[in-house]
Amino acid sequence: MSIVVDNVRAWEADIDRITRGPLMCLESSTAVNTDGPVNEVSIDALSSPYVNDLLKIVKTLSSTSSSQPILNASRLRSLLYQSGLLQTAKEVEEEEQRQQEQEGYLNLRRPQRIDDDGLGEDSSGEESSNQSQGSSPASGGQLPAPPDTNGLASEIEWLLVSKATVQVYGVLLNTLLERIAPLHDDIWYWDDILTSYGSLSLYTMQTSPLRFWNWAREVGQVVVESRARFSSLGNSPLGALPSGSASLAQRWQRFYAIVRKNVAARSFAGLERRLLSPIARCRADARHKQKQLKRLRQLIASGLGILIDEGLRFDLDEGTELKDITADNGRRWKGVVERSVSLMNQVTTDVLAVESSVLEFEDKVFNDVQGDPILTANQLDVNKPARLARRLDQLLAKDIPGLVDNLQVVVKQYGKPPRLLRYWLPAGILLFSSSTLLRIVSNHQEDILQWIRDVGSTARDFWFNWVIAPITKIIGTVRHDSNSEIAIMSRDSLRSDQDSLERMVVDFALDRPDLAGSSSTLTDADVSAIRAKVREGDVTPVLRAYEAGLKKPLQGAVRGDLVRPLLIQVQKTKVDLEVAISGIDSLLKSQELVFGFIGLTPGVLVSIGAIRYLSSALYGRKGLRRGQRAERCVRVLRNIDRIFCDATVELATMNGILSYKHRGLLVCEVHVLRKVAQGLFPGDVEKEFLQDVDEMLNGKTVDKQRLALDRVRWAYGRYLQ
Repeated sequence: MSIVVDNVRAWEADIDRITRGPLMCLESSTAVNTDGPVNEVSIDALSSPYVNDLLKIVKTLSSTSSSQPILNASRLRSLLYQSGLLQTAKEVEEEEQRQQEQEGYLNLRRPQRIDDDGLGEDSSGEESSNQSQGSSPASGGQLPAPPDTNGLASEIEWLLVSKATVQVYGVLLNTLLERIAPLHDDIWYWDDILTSYGSLSLYTMQTSPLRFWNWAREVGQVVVESRARFSSLGNSPLGALPSGSASLAQRWQRFYAIVRKNVAARSFAGLERRLLSPIARCRADARHKQKQLKRLRQLIASGLGILIDEGLRFDLDEGTELKDITADNGRRWKGVVERSVSLMNQVTTDVLAVESSVLEFEDKVFNDVQGDPILTANQLDVNKPARLARRLDQLLAKDIPGLVDNLQVVVKQYGKPPRLLRYWLPAGILLFSSSTLLRIVSNHQEDILQWIRDVGSTARDFWFNWVIAPITKIIGTVRHDSNSEIAIMSRDSLRSDQDSLERMVVDFALDRPDLAGSSSTLTDADVSAIRAKVREGDVTPVLRAYEAGLKKPLQGAVRGDLVRPLLIQVQKTKVDLEVAISGIDSLLKSQELVFGFIGLTPGVLVSIGAIRYLSSALYGRKGLRRGQRAERCVRVLRNIDRIFCDATVELATMNGILSYKHRGLLVCEVHVLRKVAQGLFPGDVEKEFLQDVDEMLNGKTVDKQRLALDRVRWAYGRYLQ
């Protein structure tokens, strides 16, 4: 929610609080007579279509919607037209114009007489005066009013105009806030031009065609003026020259003298151009434009401050009794509404006077408000709501759009140059080298197409091999797909090798039962025990034979059993190796999901980076990141501190209250702060932050506002890091 919406809702709450009591009193007094019984005519007045239509429009004008608390200009104009007040105001103005024309006609035709004092007096002055008073718009007798004996319709008209004034206030404040923010970018552009010699040189080169055009136009004017003077001399008798070749030479000499004289006159007038270099002139021009933009920004800020501080001030928070505001038929709060409408009109008219200072602008606005005819008119005029509605419609139809158009003209005059002027040099280079570029492209057309195909093929292979394939494997792992399991060795290899080792050892033990610890033939129990020991890795009979054969290795290799135990131990080594590999395989299978995500991570990271780069290049950034937003908040708080420091040295702030200019600048910075900080804090912390920012904006004195700024810094500093 913006500052403008908060102010609009606060002003509407004040108006509802002020008008609730008088409307209820009028309704009760209209429905019941002084004698007690119900007045049927008054009941008809309460239920009249005119009053019902006004109440519907008042309800529409109330900012109860969270999506659109401030209505747009076209909607407001439509509601004002539906109320009938604009038509009433038009008829009142036409009636006044007819009366003025009639009075002027009567004054011309009326016979004059001389009284005793020698003064001219109208013979029927008293009668015409009485007639004019009887039909004057102040008395409200020239238009048929709806049947309303107690003024209920009039009060509802005032309520409607007040609600419309609040809405127009919101439209105007939003317009000024939207237009003052881009001025900061233009001011920084000129500041960069003035602080950097390279930027100043580039600006001089960029604006050189414009300066050349101005020079050529001046030369053309000199030639035109010289030809005109030469023609006038030739047509005069004194300027006639003899004919022939000598005459032609003399004519050229005379023409050249005239041209040189005009050029000398213009050169004397443009002495600054002869004294300063082009870069110095561009620096002076940039400084002048920056100064004008700063003054325009100060004027708009001052207008914002005047509208917020002086407009719709009912002083309900300063202990004023509500009955004092609504006394005398609500003349006080109605006067506030009238003055607010006049303030809007004068601010929109005078805010673009960049040649005047801020103090002159403020004095002119308040002087024009004091002399506004709508304030000096008769306070008992029953058509005052219609006149105010006409003024609001004029603001929405002409003044505010005219303000926007005139502001665009001023910014175009003093803002940064247009893009065509800033980028004509690279555009010209690109234009002149376009034939070369086209020739290069046509000569390497096949290579370029092949590069495009390779890039597309590479991107496709990358996507399917490093993104789709790892995702498929991860899904298979989660679903325990046997085809996606990681395996270093086949599943039946270890079992077959173990069975082969058992058979080898059992056969060797049956052939040599003495080595197995038995003197006779081995029984089935002995064979089962040997098999169990082999599964556990115990091949003792084979080792015993191997140990015996090592005593006489040559004899054991030729005549003994040394070779057979050796081969069995080779098989035993193979089985041990396969057991170790099987353990590693089981470990990998237990972490298969982790390896799948590790394989997917590079592809996902590269894909996300490419998508973010393409989206930022094509569509721009959709918003600042959290760190950038926090940094922007710190910069806005710095600007607010500078506003307070600058305000303390001005005479307008000596009483402890910000001037209108600094008030408007503070409103602009707080408006940006609230927009940037939205969503930066947790829910409860954000509410507290908005409360402190509101106190920083609406504090009664500068000291309290600076204390609120300090509180914002230390209370929310960790969120802004």
